[in-house]
Amino acid sequence: MGLRDILTGRTQVKRPAPDRLFAITTAYITLESEHGVTPSGKAAIVFQALATSDFESTLSEMEEVVKATGGESGTTVTTQDDAYGYRWMILCNPEGAPSVEDLAVGINAVSSSIETAGYGERLLCAVFAFTDGAPGAAKTGGSKIYFIYNYKRGEWYPFVPAPGGAEERSTERELQLKAQMGSEMPLEPEIERWFPLWGIPI
Repeated sequence: MGLRDILTGRTQVKRPAPDRLFAITTAYITLESEHGVTPSGKAAIVFQALATSDFESTLSEMEEVVKATGGESGTTVTTQDDAYGYRWMILCNPEGAPSVEDLAVGINAVSSSIETAGYGERLLCAVFAFTDGAPGAAKTGGSKIYFIYNYKRGEWYPFVPAPGGAEERSTERELQLKAQMGSEMPLEPEIERWFPLWGIPI
C-alpha cells in the first residue's frame, strides 16, 4: 500500500526525467547474460483511472496508438482494474519473442499520453516481468522477478514474491539483485520505499 499512498501526494517529490524508464532496455542484457534472469515478454503500466469521458477518451486513444506501434512486433494490449481501483494496461509480446525495447516504448507512449493530457499525477508505476533462472532461484525467490519503476520517484527497484502464493517476498533475492544491478540502472536507494505490489497480473 505504500507505493499507492505516494499517489495521494503525501510525499512531495520532483518529477523524474522520463528517459530513466528506458534504463531497463540496457539493464536486461546484463540480467540475462550474467545473472540468468530472462525477460518474460510482459510489462504493465498502473494508474488511477478517472470516471470521466475525457480521461476514458485519452485511454482509448493511447491504447490504439500502442496497438498500432506494436502491430509489427505482435505486441498485444489489454486492460483490467484491480481491487484497489487502479487500472493496469498490460502489454504482451508474442510467445517466445520477448522484446524489452518494444515494451518500454509502449509503456512510455502510455505514460506520455497521460501526462500530456494533464493526468500525470495519476501515474503509479510501470512493471516489467522476468523469469529467474539463477542457481538456487527456486529456494530464494521462486521463478518470478519484477522490476518496478516508480513514476513519482524516477527510480527502479526489484520485487521478488516468495513461492507458495502467500503475500511474502524474498528480501534476500531482492538485495542480491540490488548488488548486481546498482551500477546498471537508477535503483531506489531507500529500501523502505521498495513497496510490494501483490497480485501483479503479468
